[in-house]
Amino acid sequence: MTQLIADRRDVDFVLHEQIGMVENRLFDEFNKKTIDLIISEARNLAIKEILPTFKDGDEIGCKLADGKVTVPESFKRAWKLYCEGEWLAMCDDPAVGGQGMPKLIGYAALEYMVGANSAFMLYYGMTHGAAKLVEAFGDDEQKNLYMKKMFAGIWGGTMLLTESEAGSDVGALTTLAKKKKDGTYSIQGSKIFISGGEHDLCENIIHPVLARIEGAPAGTKGISLFLVPKYHVNENGDTGDFNNIVCTGIERKMGIHGNATASLSLGEKGECIGTLLGEENKGMPEMFQMMNEARAFIGMQGFAVASASYMYALDYARNRIQGRHLLAGKDPSAKSVPIIQHPDVKRQLLNMKVYTEGMRSLIYYYGKCSDIVHTTQDEQLKTDTSALIEVLTPLVKGYITDRSMEVCSHGVQVYGGYGYISEFPVEQLMRDSRISMIYEGTNGIQAMDLIGRKLSMNNGESFNYFIGKMRETIEVAKEVKGIEGLVDKVSHAVTRLEVLAREIGQRARSEKALNAYAFAHPFLDVTGDVTFAWMHLWRASVAAPKLAKKAGSLDREAVAAKALKNKDAAFYAGQIESARFFINTLLPSSYGKMDAIMEGDSSVEDILDLSFGSK
Repeated sequence: MTQLIADRRDVDFVLHEQIGMVENRLFDEFNKKTIDLIISEARNLAIKEILPTFKDGDEIGCKLADGKVTVPESFKRAWKLYCEGEWLAMCDDPAVGGQGMPKLIGYAALEYMVGANSAFMLYYGMTHGAAKLVEAFGDDEQKNLYMKKMFAGIWGGTMLLTESEAGSDVGALTTLAKKKKDGTYSIQGSKIFISGGEHDLCENIIHPVLARIEGAPAGTKGISLFLVPKYHVNENGDTGDFNNIVCTGIERKMGIHGNATASLSLGEKGECIGTLLGEENKGMPEMFQMMNEARAFIGMQGFAVASASYMYALDYARNRIQGRHLLAGKDPSAKSVPIIQHPDVKRQLLNMKVYTEGMRSLIYYYGKCSDIVHTTQDEQLKTDTSALIEVLTPLVKGYITDRSMEVCSHGVQVYGGYGYISEFPVEQLMRDSRISMIYEGTNGIQAMDLIGRKLSMNNGESFNYFIGKMRETIEVAKEVKGIEGLVDKVSHAVTRLEVLAREIGQRARSEKALNAYAFAHPFLDVTGDVTFAWMHLWRASVAAPKLAKKAGSLDREAVAAKALKNKDAAFYAGQIESARFFINTLLPSSYGKMDAIMEGDSSVEDILDLSFGSK
């Protein structure tokens, strides 16, 4: 299998030329040479150690016997090397065993690792998120007992939210916590769909569990968060007896077979003990810290899988010889050509390219925003950027994973019949990508969050700040020669989005709320479309001057002649063509969606349940 995951040239472009590092003394040691070395090491680990687990995870999968789950043997070596390299806490404080890297660099490294095997890297995602909960809300004893071993990957982590009857309605959970005389709690209940809920990669698994303390209020207001280890942890930090968290099953899934999606029973066959994490009845806001990190990680998962699918499809299209060139006519001497020369294949590859590039720019920018919040001394900038992260989160999780599935579908199509069989990687990548649209709140929930909370945050100022950041790029791009028409079109799209956001936001807070929420997902779609147009305009505004310098002009013939001889010129020319294609060909479809949202047809509200059909 060809070892392709991500386009290193584009990774470097976004890191060093488009987004750029936050200038701060905390990151002084991360110069270009160091950054490039880190990304190279991440790529090497991904290709040499994690990628070989890709097929094992799918074909061998996880096995359950006597309540214990085993992962494929190859996972254990990869996990050992991953943890020895201290990658799990690469962006965390050195005081907890981290390396203090900027999030921007961490996201670039993660792209390779997640793209190599997303099921394997879910063990990282859950463990890191649980460790951050301990860091944020744990008392001194909990931090001393759990945190460093979790950040080191010696102990794993999960999050136990979902119950079979409650689903996404977390407030309906029935897991009960009874306080004991020693201040600990006896936990009893069942949880489902727990990623990495049981496995043999780590010595212990620490479960943050949402439960209701006996006598607490109903709904989300009465939910608390508890730390519940698979094995008791003694005062000296060693693992003790089994804590009666029993794996009752693992799901047989469409994809990500290498990650155990477990059903867990707590306290059914003996007492299960947990300690309160944070404050009583504050479990939901505490858990949302992990949820938001998890949503960003799932966006990364969708993106990395899409990137891998694109790279495989591109390689295949360059090497697969089939059919004569369309302009060969009836020339009997014409030879068959690589399928990348056929217009429809080229169109699909360009779709894959522009969405993958848009994902990379948005996710790396999201990482840089986190770095700004972490380092800035400007309180207003910290407040504004924190709010921007909130606005971007449903786009990173929702829009990116929607487009990921689309990109992976194109990947299968480019391969043709070969893409549909398991011998080739794009088939598995498509299956693995599908869960990302459901994880951590379905994309419908992300859309509802966008119009229900993010549009009205800080009286609308947070969304206005988001719009303002787009306009900043537009103003810079106005001074760049060769992309004038693109600037005008993106400016028009941003203005239309601003008007539409005001309309649907008002509708969501009125008697027409049902109508607004019926259009929540289309609104998420168009917001994502405009955001990607912003990212591509930003890319083009950086690439155009560099292309003009290398080619001597932006004339297409001069550029084409230079690009045939110079890889950098070819790359920058590709950035301009990506921007043109997205803004001129894909973005216009958003205007029809915007018109439909503004019109506000009431069919979704009006149709009766019975009208969907009968048995």
